[in-house]
Amino acid sequence: MKRIQRYPLLFLDILKHLGNSWARNKVYKRMRRTRPVVRFILVVMGLFTLEMGVWGLSVGRPSLAESTRPVHSLMTHSVNWNTQVNEVEKKWEEDYETYFGKNLTDSKLTPPDIAKILTQISEKTATKPAVLWVVPEPEGLVLVLITPGKEPLGEIQSDIKQEQLKADVISLYQEITNPRKLYSRSYLEPAHKLYNSIIKPFETPLETKKIDSLLFCMGAGLRTLPLGVLHDGEHFLIEKYALTRIPAFNLMNSNYQTVKNAKVLAMGASEFKSQNPLPAVPFELSTIVQSQPISSTATQNNLGQWLGQTFLNQGFTIDNLKRQLASQFYSIVHLATHAEFKPGKPENSYIQFWDSQLKLNQMDQLNWKNPPIELLVLSACKTAVGDKDVELGFAGLAFQSGVKTALASLWYVSDTGTLGLMSEFYQQLKTTSTKAKALQQTQIRMLKGDVRLQQGELLLSRGEIPLPPGIAPEGYDLSHPYYWAAFTLIGSPW
Repeated sequence: MKRIQRYPLLFLDILKHLGNSWARNKVYKRMRRTRPVVRFILVVMGLFTLEMGVWGLSVGRPSLAESTRPVHSLMTHSVNWNTQVNEVEKKWEEDYETYFGKNLTDSKLTPPDIAKILTQISEKTATKPAVLWVVPEPEGLVLVLITPGKEPLGEIQSDIKQEQLKADVISLYQEITNPRKLYSRSYLEPAHKLYNSIIKPFETPLETKKIDSLLFCMGAGLRTLPLGVLHDGEHFLIEKYALTRIPAFNLMNSNYQTVKNAKVLAMGASEFKSQNPLPAVPFELSTIVQSQPISSTATQNNLGQWLGQTFLNQGFTIDNLKRQLASQFYSIVHLATHAEFKPGKPENSYIQFWDSQLKLNQMDQLNWKNPPIELLVLSACKTAVGDKDVELGFAGLAFQSGVKTALASLWYVSDTGTLGLMSEFYQQLKTTSTKAKALQQTQIRMLKGDVRLQQGELLLSRGEIPLPPGIAPEGYDLSHPYYWAAFTLIGSPW
């Protein structure tokens, strides 16, 4: 009996002395193939327990990365990730249907269906999209990734709790939007922490599969997270991926249609009876829409303009919007006005028109679907962070209205900062294959200082545009995340 007891001790001694990286890597590669057999032997010997988990067997001294890796509360190899995705999709669809008080979809796409759709979109758009479900649960943070044509990959991080995640999101908001910190990088600490929680576990598969576009399907507490500002220690997430957020894959229009030749209906107001004025709105609309055909001899400054119609102030009414949608084919609707997502029922949230408010629960009463609106842009939004109802209303904006994709802001950005982003976005939309890529290129140009205000001019990729009097050109550093990280796509990235 004593001889039998010495064998497990001898086995562990051998592993202990294989601590150098060369030996450890070679042994590890071999043990990956034989791990089930080794684990069975160790169970018999009494050296392996369920509490040790998948990575309970360590070889040599762990590296810093290994020592900080979270210990899973569940053995992830035993989780059926296809089932997990189906259950999350069903649960979140029910949450949105309860909030909006109606049936939203009969779609029942499974993970294999989603993987196939991603492959098809990849071929049509020359991009590499993936979907990441981020699910805060009592047992920890559950992450599931689906890439084109592949089975889902999953991760459970038992040491990341719901309340801590919510606190990190609020901290990031506060650091970015604090007016006293617009020349500070204090946002990097929470941005890095959230990156490690959400993105880092899948860094390797994202890189090896050359993913360049990420669709985030987020759980409660995370649906209004400014995704682009997450930071890996060297780069913002927006520098690595084109980003969008979806309420659920089954609640998204997954068809692809280019918008490069779209007509734009641009409406807005520069003054309001009970809201702060938006003096840059007339200029914003003029940089987007060209009401007359653009000739081949158009100037460089006109390259960002689209065919369409503009309506300002008194022409910016709900009735006029209905008339325009019914009488002409517009693929893009741009509303330069206040919009606010508030706690409570959908009717508490609204889009401000010249003479009235369009409530969130009234959005589907407009003719957004026939023909379908590819993109709805709200250029002056504000959301209440940390509230579940607000999250459902904001993340559900696109499918509730019936549009394919919405572009909105998480917090109210200065009039001048919004002007810079929107002017560049519409230029990028003419040249990129997807809406998400257009927003990504816009935000990258802003953070690198290529979109900026200087000496009374707005500098864009298409050249300098003189600013009219009354729009303050100085004192704005558009490279700070406050100016660009608020803007996010909701719904289809393509």
